Amino acid sequence: MPIHDELKRRRQALSLTQEQLAGRIGMTRQQYQRLERGGNPRLDTLIQAADGLNTRLVLVPIEKWHAVKALLEGEPAAGTPLDVDPWQGLLDDEDSDHGR
Repeated sequence: MPIHDELKRRRQALSLTQEQLAGRIGMTRQQYQRLERGGNPRLDTLIQAADGLNTRLVLVPIEKWHAVKALLEGEPAAGTPLDVDPWQGLLDDEDSDHGR
């Protein structure tokens, strides 16, 4: 799903209007509306919108994408045993508990 659709879906799930969310993140309604319409925002604008939606933007290595997506959808990835941690090594950190 495109990111602008995800922004709208999340905003609606939080029962916020575009105007309410825009005020929450320091944008005008028109600026935020452009995000939901599929504008070409800067990364810092997307991060600002994500913060207002109580979400985070995450870069996922392509080789981990299917496993992460399946985990988020509550399904095991095809060919991946349930006991395999798809987050292991995500950030090239040998110790998955490091920094927790």
